[in-house]
Parts: sequence; structure tokens; C-alpha cells
Amino acid sequence: MNYDYDKATDFSNYATYNYFEDMESGLSQLDEKRLLDILDSTLQAKGYLLSEEPEFLINIKSFVFQSNSGNNVGVGVGGGGRNVGGGLSIGIPVGNSGIQRQILFDFVDANKNSLFWQADTQSGFRDNAAPIDREEQLKRVVAKAFSKYPPELK
Repeated sequence: MNYDYDKATDFSNYATYNYFEDMESGLSQLDEKRLLDILDSTLQAKGYLLSEEPEFLINIKSFVFQSNSGNNVGVGVGGGGRNVGGGLSIGIPVGNSGIQRQILFDFVDANKNSLFWQADTQSGFRDNAAPIDREEQLKRVVAKAFSKYPPELK
């Protein structure tokens, strides 16, 4: 999980939020509803209020991609003793490449129309997961993403 923010932002100025009207999250309709419910619960627990006249807007974008396996097996062939030795090394991918889902959360100042905070999350994704598993995965993503919000300014 990565996050970034505008250091000049006074996060105490934000108490109300809503979502972009034309948000195209890239999630299925059911997963988007799950995610928004979890996000509402998380933000409201932090003291933010969903409002028709928000101080900031949230945009969510999601992408699914294939990750490459990082596992390799090295095969070596060589000579020893009095013979001149040589070597050959071959990298062979091991295991399955996994499906990953990246979700970006953008927080935009509603008056200035400027991005002030962003979280970029990646997690495993199974399209055929049961609804309860999908919800639990989204809860973990939101908990991780919003563990650093608002950031501790130094």
C-alpha cells in the first residue's frame, strides 16, 4: 500500500465527504456497493459525515491485472577437477501467476478541485470468491488504506 498527500493540506478543514457523481470504479456493481458501505463505515468512525454539500469528494478506480511469479529454479551444469569448467543457469518460473486488484482512492477538495490525498492498494483477487470472502477482502483493503488517514503531519 502506498499513499501520498499534499503537505500544504490542513486535514482538519475536512469534515464532510461524498463521491464523484460520474465515478467509474471498475468494480462490479455489487463489489462497488460493498466497498462504498465499508468506506462509509470507516470514514464515519473517523468522524466524517456523508453530505450533499461535501468539503471533499472521493473517486475510486480499480484495475485487475496478472502478476508475475517471482519464484525461479536455477539449474546449473558445470565441470570440475582438471577439466576447464563452464556453467549454465536457467531460470524457470514456478507456481501460478496470481490475479491482483489495484484500487486507487483519490480525495479531491470540492472547492478547489484539487487532489489532496491518494492511497494505492494492491491485493489478491479471485473473481469466483464467495460474497462474504469478497467483502472481507475489501474490508482488509480499506482498513490498510485508511490506517494512514489523515496523515500525521510533522
